Amino acid sequence: MQEVYSDNIQLIHALKTGDPKAYTYLVNTYHHKLCVYAYNFTHDRSLSEDIVQNVFMRIWNKRENLKEDFVLISFLYKSVYNEFIDQYRSQKAVYPLEKKYIDALNAIVENEDEHSLERIIKLVKKEIQNLPPKCKEIFLLSKEEGLTNIEIAEYKNLSIKSVEAHMSKAYSILRNSLGENTNIYLFLMFG
Repeated sequence: MQEVYSDNIQLIHALKTGDPKAYTYLVNTYHHKLCVYAYNFTHDRSLSEDIVQNVFMRIWNKRENLKEDFVLISFLYKSVYNEFIDQYRSQKAVYPLEKKYIDALNAIVENEDEHSLERIIKLVKKEIQNLPPKCKEIFLLSKEEGLTNIEIAEYKNLSIKSVEAHMSKAYSILRNSLGENTNIYLFLMFG
């Protein structure tokens, strides 16, 4: 039977003392949630798991330095985000526009808790699902599949202007429903 830690302070104290049951509890409780969160950045299941594993390993290796007064779940989410950024930066050069989005994402992650981030992701997914069918299909081909407008036009047997019109309409609808941070939310989800 798995140990249950009634509060944040008790769990952190057990981690600091090197209790393997506390580490097991931490991993069993948060691994899946953090992998789902990381997947929203990477769109790569194994990379997401690597990111989360790195975070758990870093926590265990530096457990003596954990502060008992911070909220562990927020720390975990922020650590996953920071690990993603580290991996992202090591894999490719960050262009000025990407840096702008990364800095904006960092501000959102720092100011939001776990539930707010999950709520934002759910809201964005819901608003994408509410797009008109053709707009949604073309938008997802662009964002999820990474196809260019030309590739979408060829694939769907449409003109490039038609694809551009659907993309513009999708962005317009999403901006109206999601507000000024739409591009940041989309970058958060699709990179």
